[in-house]
Amino acid sequence: MTNTVLDTAAERRKRVRDGLARRHRTEKLFRGFGVVAIALALGFVAILFTDVLRKGVPAFMQSNLHLEITYDPELIKIEPAPVRTAGLSDAEFHAANMAWQRKLAMLNWNNVIEASLRKAAPEGYEIDTRQLLTIAETDARHEVRERLVADPSLMGQTVQMELLASANADNWIKGNIDRSLGDGQQQLSAPARALIDIFEEDGTITQGFAWSLLSSVDSRSAPASAGLLGAFMGSLWMMLIVVVLAVPIGVGSAIYLEEFAPKSRLTDLIEVNINNLAAVPSIVFGLLGAAVFINWFRLPISAPLAGGLVLTLMTLPTIIIATRAALKGVSPALRQAALGMGASKTQMVFHHVLPVTFPSILTATIIGVAQALGETAPLLLIGMNAFVASVPGTPLDQATALPVQIYLWQGNENRNFFEARTSAAIMVLLAFMISLNAIAIFLRSRLEKRA
Repeated sequence: MTNTVLDTAAERRKRVRDGLARRHRTEKLFRGFGVVAIALALGFVAILFTDVLRKGVPAFMQSNLHLEITYDPELIKIEPAPVRTAGLSDAEFHAANMAWQRKLAMLNWNNVIEASLRKAAPEGYEIDTRQLLTIAETDARHEVRERLVADPSLMGQTVQMELLASANADNWIKGNIDRSLGDGQQQLSAPARALIDIFEEDGTITQGFAWSLLSSVDSRSAPASAGLLGAFMGSLWMMLIVVVLAVPIGVGSAIYLEEFAPKSRLTDLIEVNINNLAAVPSIVFGLLGAAVFINWFRLPISAPLAGGLVLTLMTLPTIIIATRAALKGVSPALRQAALGMGASKTQMVFHHVLPVTFPSILTATIIGVAQALGETAPLLLIGMNAFVASVPGTPLDQATALPVQIYLWQGNENRNFFEARTSAAIMVLLAFMISLNAIAIFLRSRLEKRA
């Protein structure tokens, strides 16, 4: 009998030890899976950022030509600029000046660029005009002309100017083109390539920060001067519309549904549909926006107003769901205390409950806006992939957006040049989104301290 009891106790202790060992193994295995999952996630993020930075950082440096531009009257055959004289009205002077500028625009400014390039080249260097002009960006002539328009007294003088080198010249200098390829596979002729190397060696071509990437609009005729300013302003207008419309509508809807709406089948149906809308693919919102805002309300195609309205529809479910979750998280004791002190239900919600949820609502709003900022598919369906070479001054002007601009550059046929620009545009977009998140974190910390 005694031996039987001892055996039973020993078996029980053994089962307990085995059970504990299994639990410890399971816990270690779970922790191991967690560590591996986090490491994989961080690894993929690191690979993504490393790849984007590796490709994008070189695009922030660009090749510039340092040339002596001579406004030679023999090449620029035009009468002197009109001078304001007594008896000449402002309108007459303006008309005369505009006529002079039109004549300037009709001149062949490539002759001036060619003369400056030949002056910088070694004496007697053999290269024809067409090959020589492939070194400078095509819009360099506009910059040279605008300099004379701004200061007509430059006629007959020689000035030092910094002009953009062409995209092909920039590729050649940065090594984006395989130098061992034959002439038939090169984008520049052999004399042009050799002259670029000479210019780089003697300092006529140098590398500088690519201000045009941030300060210019997109360009197809002059790829080296293509920039993100138009797309950035288009995204800014759309985000402004999203914040102005989605935040008050979303927060107001969530407050009504959570605090005031009667519990019925109708409100249940609304809640289910809002939750489902959050999972609808964004391209569906693009189809809805094209049908409603473009075809029905006749809003301008490619306008930030149409894009902002579509992104508002897409962001609303996120804000409503997040706001309702924040309201549900408020302790019932706070509501009861407010009502017990004689506050009305409206006062209870807006004076006591809502201020507590501000940090969560703000975070959800910023996340929703940041998500909308990166959306591309719905904008493509409302025509925001059109080529727009201007900065939108109002929400009704034609524009594009940063993610769409990235999409367009990614498909550009000049892959050697625009692959880096695409990564640079992604960096700008990520910087924009990180800035929004940083603002959200700052405001949230401030609101939490006040709460």
